[in-house]
Amino acid sequence: MNSFRMRALRVFFGFCCLMFLLFTYWQFNDPDAWFWISIYGFAAIMAGMAAFRKYSVPLLLIAAVFSFVGFVYKYPSSVSDWIQQEWMQKDLSMKTYSMELARESFGLLIVCLVMLIAAAVAYFEKRKTAAVEQPQLINHRQ
Repeated sequence: MNSFRMRALRVFFGFCCLMFLLFTYWQFNDPDAWFWISIYGFAAIMAGMAAFRKYSVPLLLIAAVFSFVGFVYKYPSSVSDWIQQEWMQKDLSMKTYSMELARESFGLLIVCLVMLIAAAVAYFEKRKTAAVEQPQLINHRQ
């Protein structure tokens, strides 16, 4: 993997790690804070590890599946209504329960996407490394 791509991935996963840490901080005033702190904290750890090219593919895939299931479960009934409510409100405080569910849903989608990207990067890095390490057999009998 070339150095530009490695640096770009390091910056991407570093940014995601910081973003998930910020999401974790914002959960401290939530009624179910322990649940969301553990989800975003785990995502921050996985993104931080990916920034240093340390991957646990099974954990990444499990996190992606569970966060996608949570996304589908909490998906808002109307995304356009939710966006309209957010624009009218003009601050980040929770006014309705449906707004909270929509925010949680899309937070889980972000977790899912970052975990899938990290798993894909790990897969392609491992595949490329395996191809480089396997010696090519040469047929000398021609």
